[in-house]
Amino acid sequence: MIKRTILDTIKSALKSSPSVLVAGARQIGKSTIVSTLDREYIVMDDITQLEAAVSDPQGYIQRIKKPITIDEIQKAPQLLSSIKLNIDKNRTNGHFLLTGSANVLSLKKSNESLAGRIIELTMYPFSAKEKNNDIDTNVLDLLFAGNFEKINIKEENILHVPKFIIEGGYPLSFMMDSVKNRFLWFNSYISTYIERDIRTVGELRDIDNFIRFFNVIAPRSANILNKSHIANDTKLNNATVDNYISLLEKVYQLYLLKPYYENIGKTFIKSPKIYLTDSGISAHVLGIRNESDLEYSKNKEDLYETFVFSELLKHITYSQQIMDIFYYRTADKKEIDFIIKKQNRILAIEVKSSYSVKQSDFKHINDFKNRSAYEVICIVFYSGEKVVGFGENCYAIPLGIFL
Repeated sequence: MIKRTILDTIKSALKSSPSVLVAGARQIGKSTIVSTLDREYIVMDDITQLEAAVSDPQGYIQRIKKPITIDEIQKAPQLLSSIKLNIDKNRTNGHFLLTGSANVLSLKKSNESLAGRIIELTMYPFSAKEKNNDIDTNVLDLLFAGNFEKINIKEENILHVPKFIIEGGYPLSFMMDSVKNRFLWFNSYISTYIERDIRTVGELRDIDNFIRFFNVIAPRSANILNKSHIANDTKLNNATVDNYISLLEKVYQLYLLKPYYENIGKTFIKSPKIYLTDSGISAHVLGIRNESDLEYSKNKEDLYETFVFSELLKHITYSQQIMDIFYYRTADKKEIDFIIKKQNRILAIEVKSSYSVKQSDFKHINDFKNRSAYEVICIVFYSGEKVVGFGENCYAIPLGIFL
């Protein structure tokens, strides 16, 4: 079994909270990782367990042996109130480990947030580091440390970036033995697993409309969200577009990245950027099956950016440091792909698929750096082989660092 970075965080959370929720998209390995822990295990996909839980939530929670793992808790959100009552009567850290493929605490069917009684952890598809069995290296911790001259990236990792982009992080995708089987798996995942979770978390009257919406919004990954354009292309009203976006966020398929604001004399774009949380799904919807397809795709830059975003999100989530991620764009079109803020320091990041970097690639980052009140480290990720300095605190860094 491939080791997961989040495992130690789960164990630590169980020692300090009576309940822990591990939430994330379906088929990313949540059940696999929690099943390695020494505790009772129940899954709400079991019809008998689900019927017992729904018919008598309080009695069910009282009867089950603890400590307990309840998998797919979004199937029985009624249990949350009973878990709260049980914790209030006997507050014992680690008693309840919950997993869900939807944001169960935000479901309409749930009237209980477990505030003050739960630690929420988000789990994502495999990072490239996890796929390469390197769970101890956090790229963002490395970049904030600033020892760029000591960064050593293997040549094979640099060469394998396109492959990792196309495969994505879902284990049943990157473990497939052929392009055809991966294609069939992604088709099934979108039409079966995503649809099933969407029906669990919200109102979905027309699955054909939803699938059409998904196929329209997926190619827009790494672009500023324009709901009116999406509504026009899908022939859906704005309320339905808002609903579908919200549903995809709740099942961890979509992320709305907020813009960065700082009082530096600019007018800023206020709309979020939209990202799929897995580059493999994005590549699949775009019809990219191999590295040649990727190289000649008109969406190549967006797909590279989607890959980097998904990796940054995982490293932010799994780091022991507190960081926030944004994008930056002014009304006069000065744009930076990612702004990562950690206290009074910032990583300003551009993503290029090219094999070379020019001084002009740092133009918008340098403009931001000169205006910002914080210490700014300027980075351009690219497909080259070497870490190259471009002036004070400015570096071109191979995308292979993520592998």
